[in-house]
Amino acid sequence: MVAAVKPDAVLVGAADVALAALTEAAEPGTIGEHRGVAMLADRLAVHYFDCLAAAYPGWQWAVSVARAPRAKVATVCESSLLPTDGALLAPAWLPYADRLAPGDIGPGDITPFVADDPCLEQGFEATGEEDVDAVALWELGLGRPRVLSPEGRDRAAQRWYEGAHGPAAPVAVKAPAHCASCGYYVPLAGTLRAVFGICANAWSPSDGTVVSRDHGCGAHSETDMDRPEPDRIPEPIVDEFTVDEL
Repeated sequence: MVAAVKPDAVLVGAADVALAALTEAAEPGTIGEHRGVAMLADRLAVHYFDCLAAAYPGWQWAVSVARAPRAKVATVCESSLLPTDGALLAPAWLPYADRLAPGDIGPGDITPFVADDPCLEQGFEATGEEDVDAVALWELGLGRPRVLSPEGRDRAAQRWYEGAHGPAAPVAVKAPAHCASCGYYVPLAGTLRAVFGICANAWSPSDGTVVSRDHGCGAHSETDMDRPEPDRIPEPIVDEFTVDEL
């Protein structure tokens, strides 16, 4: 059991010394009342003052003081800001890889390598699906050590289907027909072929993106707009009984 540090009369009575040093270091108007003193070790103590800075609610100033053996004068060591219970604190720090979100990557940005990414697997690892394994082995020959895993494929499919190019998108709800029957629909390879393809229609808002078979838009190749009949103009009426005055 660690014995308690005995109060040091010189250091306990050095509140004015601590305040004078803090006044020189702190921004004017940010020092409040003296809130007490605590012994940290033999001949080492810290004085606490309220912090009145608007940006640091719940914080307090801490000024540590010390004295040499047999010395009768306290010396200021350092001053700092410390949080109390309920102080406003910054959010917990997150690593760069955990802060990234879809859409954050811009020109020149590089994502960190994830060795145990559940969305990827070794190119030679068998999945039990013949077409997927064939693609993986072929891609391995092109120098790709990892390919999409079943979990990664399922995540992508769920994200695409629920996104802006799935059946629930506003443009798809009002579309006259689905992408599956459009001539510009290019099915994907592998197991994703059953649900997804690529839109190759320059007039479509989904051009160049993955779309679900039951997505749709107004640029479908086999639909047409309503063409109302033009108003019929009657034959002109010739008035043979009126004389125009010159």
